[in-house]
Amino acid sequence: MTQTLTKTGRHFAQMEAGPMNQWPDYTVHLPGLDIPGKLFIKETLGLTGCEISINAMPPGGEVPFYHTHQQNEEVYIFIKGRGQLQIDGETLDVKEGSIVRIAPDAERIWRNNGDESLVYIIMQVKENSLVQWSAVDGNILETAPAWG
Repeated sequence: MTQTLTKTGRHFAQMEAGPMNQWPDYTVHLPGLDIPGKLFIKETLGLTGCEISINAMPPGGEVPFYHTHQQNEEVYIFIKGRGQLQIDGETLDVKEGSIVRIAPDAERIWRNNGDESLVYIIMQVKENSLVQWSAVDGNILETAPAWG
């Protein structure tokens, strides 16, 4: 399965990753390691400030190794299913609606201990890089909507 860049403009890029029930069909190929049910979207959308991946882990699936990051904190947003994250030896139960931030140097691993796919989004961004957000960064314009 391949994602599709559907439209680009001066200030945007749009892609279609397909319905969530097809996300398990994606596979990330890394040197010496294939990760099923994962799609990185940084390259497709041309992201410059973060990496985002969509993920679908089958029942009984797990990441086969602990890992840390050099600079990037991660935010996990769980959309469907249930599972467990282990962070620095502490086990957290996660399910639809759970959101977890993990610092770069934390040792992490996770698994699906449920009976359906564990579907989640991971966002990576350089720790301590956010200097503006929400109302501080936004500008309200006087332009009227023109839904064609």
